[in-house]
Amino acid sequence: MVITGVGLTSPNGDDLQQYRSNLLNGVSGVVNYSIRHVGETLAGVCNFDPLRHQKRKEARRGTRAGAVSIYCAREALKDAGLAAESTHIGGHARDRVGVYIGITEHGNVETETQIHEVAQYGFDLSFWSHHHNPRTVANNPAGETTLNLGITGPGYCLGGACAAGNLGLIHGLQMLQLGIVDLALAGGVSESIHTFGIFASFRAQGALAKHDEPARASRPFDKARNGIVVSEGGALFTLERLDDALARGAKIYGEVVGYYVNSDASDFVLPSSDGQEACMRGALASGGLAPEDIDILNTHATSTPQGDEVECEAIRRVFGASPATYVNNTKSFIGHAMGAAGALELAGNLPSFDDGLVHPTINVEELDPACEVRNLVLNEPVRPARVERVLNMSFGMLGINSAVVVERYRG
Repeated sequence: MVITGVGLTSPNGDDLQQYRSNLLNGVSGVVNYSIRHVGETLAGVCNFDPLRHQKRKEARRGTRAGAVSIYCAREALKDAGLAAESTHIGGHARDRVGVYIGITEHGNVETETQIHEVAQYGFDLSFWSHHHNPRTVANNPAGETTLNLGITGPGYCLGGACAAGNLGLIHGLQMLQLGIVDLALAGGVSESIHTFGIFASFRAQGALAKHDEPARASRPFDKARNGIVVSEGGALFTLERLDDALARGAKIYGEVVGYYVNSDASDFVLPSSDGQEACMRGALASGGLAPEDIDILNTHATSTPQGDEVECEAIRRVFGASPATYVNNTKSFIGHAMGAAGALELAGNLPSFDDGLVHPTINVEELDPACEVRNLVLNEPVRPARVERVLNMSFGMLGINSAVVVERYRG
């Protein structure tokens, strides 16, 4: 299965070209941000135009996650050169197109907002919106996308915590393999910055980043790192069978050649290097690959002291003897986009097959010795001798891990 289109919005870019340019040039998307009950904090905020693909009434009735999903889906189809017509989507019958969107959570934003609004009226529930239920059901982002595009095939969300971006892509690939659909829009989205509860919870854990300069707050592997920058965003991929893509002369970003999903079964929040190691090895094995076959390893590292150390331990176990594998991190630019993280991070590395560069991890001023791994790319891009395969890793609460391997299509 191959990726033929990318639609995204991120804190530092609303299309792949802008996003990639900012990743290569060290441009962060983290800014000062204020949210009720929490006050001043930091976040990665997207600036896409939700009315590019929605009418004002539709956007007002729907959700932020729905708007992100619609934008990314429409842009992914456009990027793939596929038209959304009244009876077909990219030449496929509408019931043969699937939408598979990974999410961390859904409904917190709308529920918090509704409670806040009725509180202004003494909790008179006559002020509670009749749109609340369709806004908060877990399938909302995918459902809004199917409504917008007229897709009548399967459209739903996959709750995979912060591993969900990879999970959406994996599920879309599997539905193509099973013959359930002929075209898939798959990836992940997040609206997390619009719920004060997420900020409050991370603050209570002591895991919310602080820095006088917002652009320097997300600093995975740095000795002074102090927590997560919460971000919003989304990335959806157009997935097709290779024969279909070749038949229409499509641009191919890469071929998905391996993946794996597993669970730690060890803790609600704390990661496990054993589980992460097993996930990486599982993804390699599914593609018949050895560690030295991977040229770019994109890390999950969120900038928490313990989380980064645990992941680096797992990386050393798997890739410690691989001289060809370069390691980078995308959250240093955009913060942690939760359900969208894995999809955005994979998208940011796909252009490496064309430009031959590995984007760096920024904001590393003093590398934590516990985070030392071989060929860690810091602060400036590097040009390795070869870029043929990318391994993208994402991990989430309650111990879910996911990994995807994408290979340059060589024809």
